[in-house]
Amino acid sequence: MYCTKCGVQLREDDRFCSRCGRITGVGRVEAAPRRLMLDKTDKKIGGVCAGFARYSDLDVALVRVVWLIVAFSTGLGFLAYLVAWIVMPSDHGLEPRPAMTAVPQAN
Repeated sequence: MYCTKCGVQLREDDRFCSRCGRITGVGRVEAAPRRLMLDKTDKKIGGVCAGFARYSDLDVALVRVVWLIVAFSTGLGFLAYLVAWIVMPSDHGLEPRPAMTAVPQAN
């Protein structure tokens, strides 16, 4: 297999070119299309920040902090949160979270 950008020879299991860094497509898993939805399982108020965090694969705490900074510095964050809460569809808790299993304790 050869890199389509720089032409260097690659191993069959290489995911990136060692010279230019181009993705080869080996091991790529096609993800299901993501939708921007309220996250009802990880919500604090309405699930808006948790929904944006899930959609963009960011930490929910980071999204909440950035949203608060924008809200308190400009005031538009409060209005944007309210509009997003009304407009965004809810997932109604449909996305399953990994179940926590109880570990039996020895007496």
